[in-house]
Amino acid sequence: MRVDFTERVLRGLYSATLYVLAPITLYHLIWRGFRQRAYFKRWNERYASYPAATAEAPLWLHAVSVGEVNAAAPLVDRLLREHPGLRIVVTTITPTGSERVQSLWGESVVHVYLPYDLPGAVGRFLAHFRPALALIVETELWPNLLFACRDRGIPSFILNARLSARSLHGYRVLDPLIRRALRSVRLVAAQSEADAARFVRLGADPARVVVTGNLKFDTPPVDHAGFVAEFSAGRDGDGPVWIAASTHEDEEAAVLEAHRALLRRWPDALLLWAPRHPERFRAVAQRLRDAGLRVRTRSEDRWPGEAQAFVIDTLGELTRFYACAQVAFVGGSLQPVGGHNLLEPAATRTAILSGPHLHNFADIARRLREADAMRVVDDAEGLGAAVAGQFAEPEARARMTANALRLLERGRGALARTVALVEPALPRA
Repeated sequence: MRVDFTERVLRGLYSATLYVLAPITLYHLIWRGFRQRAYFKRWNERYASYPAATAEAPLWLHAVSVGEVNAAAPLVDRLLREHPGLRIVVTTITPTGSERVQSLWGESVVHVYLPYDLPGAVGRFLAHFRPALALIVETELWPNLLFACRDRGIPSFILNARLSARSLHGYRVLDPLIRRALRSVRLVAAQSEADAARFVRLGADPARVVVTGNLKFDTPPVDHAGFVAEFSAGRDGDGPVWIAASTHEDEEAAVLEAHRALLRRWPDALLLWAPRHPERFRAVAQRLRDAGLRVRTRSEDRWPGEAQAFVIDTLGELTRFYACAQVAFVGGSLQPVGGHNLLEPAATRTAILSGPHLHNFADIARRLREADAMRVVDDAEGLGAAVAGQFAEPEARARMTANALRLLERGRGALARTVALVEPALPRA
């Protein structure tokens, strides 16, 4: 494909900057490795250096971390079921995303980390796996990757695409380059009209942008009754239970303060706490102990026993523990992270609380609030009061969870619409 002079200059400047900054990637991996040991491993994949011979995978799907992997799960499951001979490579960026891929699909898919957006690494990655179709989940706009797919004739789709106003502003720093990269994308399947409009503003061809809805609505329901029974048997007492899920470091003080307030009214209340990042597991448990609470952890003790706080320091079990709680606070929302998946507690009939920072899930949050299916709090005092209100009013809580479940059911359909768009482009055996 003929490339105009301006694009050559922009790509050259962008790539030169990345090569100059490449040593920083090593420092980043080392720094992250001291916090999460998995970052010390598999560095070769970060630079697309593979020890084995070429392992062709006609379909490549990229999902940056756990949330994106979970969103893509219904699609991947369906493709594996309906196209059993199709070899799929799934890439992530984070170790937690990697663990989620392996726990969901094991040897059914090939998994590696996505290489850095260096031209050489991108070229080696594509030459190694030789994909015939690229499916990118949500918001991963790497210019060299998108250009390389176009130059090799690999159609690229951005699925379950979302773009917050904040992300739109951030990408504007590379506006001329991103605009050209987006024009190389075959299709943008957006979660909402607002997301679609922002992709168009960023540079996507309006004729190639459609609204398909959010794949997270299509996560199949799972019966957790057996797990909940085990949980109840492994706990002393039957006081109310709430969960603080996917919390970030700056939210920890608020969660602790809220639980201490709840214990004054319900001495047998139990907090389940699932920090967002594994490097915070030990620190959160110690913080609770320093506050004088009885603490147990999933990895060491398995069940809460007589604990007042139980730290979920394992991966892939959050949804099951949602089902064990009456109320869920979904983190990343009291500080300006942008929030995390609000639909997982909805699916387990757990009342949903969140902070005000929800720009990553603006459409879902709006719909939940309009349906009277969630509550938003501003601080630790508000969090404690909101949890207490849910504990004290089980009938109102039941109405709120029923509203959330109905919204979840009505939102299904994105999977069917996405498959209808992807199917014609799938590589044929």
